[in-house]
Amino acid sequence: MRISVFGLGYVGCVSAACLAHMGHEVIGVDVNQVKVDLVNDGKAPVVEERIGELTAEVVRTGALRATTDVREAIMGSEVSLICVGTPSEPNGSLCTTYLERVTEEIGAALAERGGRHTVVFRSTMLPGTCLNLLVPILEKNIGGTAGVDVGVAVNPEFLREGTSVRDFFDPPKTVIGELDPASGDVVAALYESLPGEVFRVPIPTAEAIKYADNAFHGLKIGFANELGAVCQALGVDSHQVIDVFLADRKLNISPAYLRPGFAFGGSCLPKDLRSLVHAAQRADVSVPILSHVLPSNADHLQRAVDLVERTGKRRVGMFGLSFKPGTDDLRESPLVELAERLHGKGYDLRIHDANVSLSRLMGANREYIETRLPHLAQLLADSVEEVLDHAEVCLVGTKDPAVLAALPHGGDQTIVDLIRLPDAETRRTEPGYMGLAW
Repeated sequence: MRISVFGLGYVGCVSAACLAHMGHEVIGVDVNQVKVDLVNDGKAPVVEERIGELTAEVVRTGALRATTDVREAIMGSEVSLICVGTPSEPNGSLCTTYLERVTEEIGAALAERGGRHTVVFRSTMLPGTCLNLLVPILEKNIGGTAGVDVGVAVNPEFLREGTSVRDFFDPPKTVIGELDPASGDVVAALYESLPGEVFRVPIPTAEAIKYADNAFHGLKIGFANELGAVCQALGVDSHQVIDVFLADRKLNISPAYLRPGFAFGGSCLPKDLRSLVHAAQRADVSVPILSHVLPSNADHLQRAVDLVERTGKRRVGMFGLSFKPGTDDLRESPLVELAERLHGKGYDLRIHDANVSLSRLMGANREYIETRLPHLAQLLADSVEEVLDHAEVCLVGTKDPAVLAALPHGGDQTIVDLIRLPDAETRRTEPGYMGLAW
């Protein structure tokens, strides 16, 4: 394919050289004449493993050249990759100045060029930037409609500086946010010889994925460093701890606990987080990430309260009460906390959990519920139907088959989904459905 790559920084330079190496005909574009001259001399404008040799090779064969002329690049290509920078503004917001400028220039050139052309954004940008900001600019300048007169896609990169050439040829995944299938087909064709799973998703999803990745990478580094500092203060070998931690591929390095859902609780996680943070404080070790996990969890629980309040209705039914499905353990259950808050705010509450019977509760479990929710006997309902008959708002915190089968679709009752129901995608289009974080 004939490709123009706008922006010859790390991402653009590596993308251009690697695509040229794969057999495509590539034109690099940059406002900086020095970068353009370097590329045309067979030299990479960035220092990176393998990029120097790769650039020299593809320039020598004629597969890659560079220019400052946007019109020349557009006239000589059928797909454009936008790799310009999106730095932070002083207040932390995203600077889209360079994206807007290059989109205007490309749109103006496309108006003159005519014919189908696909514009692919590789720059990191917040969800909504492409559809709400860049597509209108493009359509205004070409005098046409995106998805009809011009293809549009978002194709985030997952290149690490220092190993970006290696990462390009062996990506962890390829993400294609497509405005329409034809646009996605063009991007998929660019990388068809590369390994790794390909995800074709809506454009806002593709924009968000890059932020999910980088936020998690930062979180992992911060977590490891904070844990290391606590271990050092307590006289423990942190690397030995992490070696064992990383060996657990079932719970630790896995999809476990990484799906948006309801707040966590139980007899272990809250208690152990509090103990670890307290130990750090006693040792004068600052652990801002670890110390904010429980407050973050409390904020997430409050979101459920806010959803109920937003309905303006007063009769509430709750399905599920124990902290984990299939048990009657109520200790530090977030559902107990939710029931307590709603009851305290004067909501007319009914609760059903097939595993919870007040007469069977004993020991610490019974003591906890008598302290936190002493009116439980008055709130518990014997059947799903009893709760449904009572409720204007149904809070669903369990995947009990009996509950799932009885939940109404549409109608006057509001469904507040705390656990992402199996049919959540269908329900999202129905009136009265509210997902906690989806």
